[in-house]
Amino acid sequence: MVNAPNLESSQSDTHSDLDLASFDLALPTPDHQMLWDTLKQFVQREVEPQAAEYDRSEEFNLELFRKAGDLGLLGLTVPERFGGAGLDATAAVQLMEVLSSSDPGFGLSVLAHSFLFCHNLAVNGSEEQCARFLPAAARGESIGGMCMTEPDAGTDVLAMRTRFVEEEGGFVLNGVKTYITNGGVDEKTLGDIFIVYAKGEDKRLSAFVVEKGMNGFRLGQKWVDKLGMRASFTAELVFEGVRVPRENVLGEVGQGTHHMMRNLEIERLVIAAQGLGIAGRSLRIMVDYANERKTFGRPIRDHGQVQRYIAETYAEFAAARAFVYDTARRLSLSRAGQRIDADATKLFAAQVAKRAADAAIQVLGGAGYMGEYVVQRLWRDAKLLEIGGGTLEAHHKNITKDLSRTPSLIP
Repeated sequence: MVNAPNLESSQSDTHSDLDLASFDLALPTPDHQMLWDTLKQFVQREVEPQAAEYDRSEEFNLELFRKAGDLGLLGLTVPERFGGAGLDATAAVQLMEVLSSSDPGFGLSVLAHSFLFCHNLAVNGSEEQCARFLPAAARGESIGGMCMTEPDAGTDVLAMRTRFVEEEGGFVLNGVKTYITNGGVDEKTLGDIFIVYAKGEDKRLSAFVVEKGMNGFRLGQKWVDKLGMRASFTAELVFEGVRVPRENVLGEVGQGTHHMMRNLEIERLVIAAQGLGIAGRSLRIMVDYANERKTFGRPIRDHGQVQRYIAETYAEFAAARAFVYDTARRLSLSRAGQRIDADATKLFAAQVAKRAADAAIQVLGGAGYMGEYVVQRLWRDAKLLEIGGGTLEAHHKNITKDLSRTPSLIP
């Protein structure tokens, strides 16, 4: 199991005594080192052997998900009193970097459960809601997700058509959500629990905890033949007169937009961490192949064209990794205020990941086009990082808006 110290306080308490030359942003404390080692062992032993198989079959590995829960990896940022590990944003980034270096699709399922549901509920839910729902989710006994995207509403959140009306004792939801990660376990089995955003008669958004078994809540179509992230289950979810009790409202009615924006900071940061995992793995494969492969009697590492791919990929990967972990170091999980850097890390790391995987394919040539060397899967998976959790274009808009409003954000 993952240990659960107060990492935020331990980091700040030791900064004055740090030897800056030896300080590692990704491993700032012994507890982070312990988590990193645990993650690397878990990935080598459990994740890597199954990654190609579940990508090909487009199936969600429920058994592996349960094992991650047994290790305490599914509730890293959930407070200990609700069954989580109580760790910080740096730990969250470590989790997604290491998982995504092997199986970004499985990593996406963990991300949707751990951060879009568990962390979201832990920050925005009541004590009663957290005590009721989070322990089982942190153990991996229930599978959670978040429902925002609709057939006609993605980046334009306020265009969503899912509606709720108030009735005695609760609310009634009607609508359809799509592209929902963890929407189901398989074609016939709905996911267990979701935070669902819907619009009221006053046009304001509210968030509801919707559980499997509520009448009118059902699994729609499974999205198949995805470009990438195939080991995650993506589905349509249908809400037809779903009655949700008042105690399942997240926070207060009308606070949905605030909750959503607040949670986007950690969501975008951990998606950026997925980019680090993809880029780092692509770089290692590229370097290993360049050392082994010979053309014209010399290792291809001696050729200038190959050297350019390796050197530029390393520079971009190192820059992205420093930016992501530095943002994680400064990001508070209990309050908002880091939107610009959360957006910027994802904007940069997503593109670095795709370029790294593309460069690896080019260095490997025909071999890179085949499944044996993994990079073609990483290349396919990387594309989603430029779309999910906010498109590149949304980040362009947000960053420009924030800098125009507050130029002092530029050092």
